[in-house]
Amino acid sequence: MSFYDQLKFDAAGLIPAIVQEQKTGRVLMMAWMNRASLEKTVATGKTHFWSRSRQKFWMKGESSGHTQTVKDLAFDCDGDTLLIQVEQVGAACHEGYQSCFFRSTEGTGETFKITEAQLETPEQIYGKK
Repeated sequence: MSFYDQLKFDAAGLIPAIVQEQKTGRVLMMAWMNRASLEKTVATGKTHFWSRSRQKFWMKGESSGHTQTVKDLAFDCDGDTLLIQVEQVGAACHEGYQSCFFRSTEGTGETFKITEAQLETPEQIYGKK
């Protein structure tokens, strides 16, 4: 039995994928995968996702050069979430941070703080828009 048969994709054919830096354990991002993007990830060793907003298949780093090389791909006990450990090149976040989780709430949650330095601005990564 294939590992794909163990997975539970939602009604839209998607499964959430948590991406973690293998060396540090830092959670870098969360994105959605469909079966085709998961198969492409397995085949190439580079992460590929499905963009719900753009309704488009994409490879991490295709426009930024900030790629993710897959080191391990696991799924949880319910088969409804993926955990992909990667070697990250550059910033994982499209806003130029190492992790998309660069903001933390403070106190009652009314305020937040930036918890890491921005590596590059979006303009530096993608050019002027």
